[in-house]
Amino acid sequence: AEDFLFPMLKSGAVYEDRYLLGTAVARPLIAKKQVEIAKREKADAVSHGATGKGNDQVRFELTYKALAPDLEIIAPWREWELKGREEEIEYAEKRNIPVPVSREKPYSSDRNLWHISYEGGILEDPWFEPQEEMFLLTKSVDKAPDKPEYLEIEFENGIPKIVNGRKLHAVELIQYLNAVAGQHGIGRADIVENRLVGIKSRGVYETPGGTVLYAAHQALESITLVLTYRNCSIFNILDLNTVGFF
Repeated sequence: AEDFLFPMLKSGAVYEDRYLLGTAVARPLIAKKQVEIAKREKADAVSHGATGKGNDQVRFELTYKALAPDLEIIAPWREWELKGREEEIEYAEKRNIPVPVSREKPYSSDRNLWHISYEGGILEDPWFEPQEEMFLLTKSVDKAPDKPEYLEIEFENGIPKIVNGRKLHAVELIQYLNAVAGQHGIGRADIVENRLVGIKSRGVYETPGGTVLYAAHQALESITLVLTYRNCSIFNILDLNTVGFF
């Protein structure tokens, strides 16, 4: 959280005005840990499960090449004869590999401390409305409490430290805000993004705590930064982070 999420928050980076980069910021960290394990185990290759259509392949592979250019990169979905999600599920089932995707829920999900993303499969149809049971971090607004909840967040050098008078560790702070904001239906986004390779992709996201933190941080910036500096910082970090030049 301190090394990846909060620097991103401090920069104010948001992709296409709505995506809070929960997957984009996680991929370099995952790749970094993969490289560390590969070196420790004296492995000669690393692998990722990204397709050949999205930004994740770039995020993973640029990090691999920056940290360990000697390691071979294996990308099964891009290189093997897997024609779609159904074949991936079948491949995993035959080899007793547990995966969180099923034929009943034919879309991919990615969860970390910051958010949950849902993509692919039935969500590729822009007319398909996500079912309520899909969401894990946020309540529907019509089921949220009628009584509002007050949050006062204190920042030190642009980093959130205290919520309602309680000093919290970074992970605890995000988890607390996820729980509170999620209960009030805050943090859902359903957008169609432009990918680095030139195609458009639909993503559904839940980022309750992050949504609160971005709103609070933007309010803080409005009284402390001049517009030209703020915009330069946002766009530089955003371009680097979104496509993997982290």
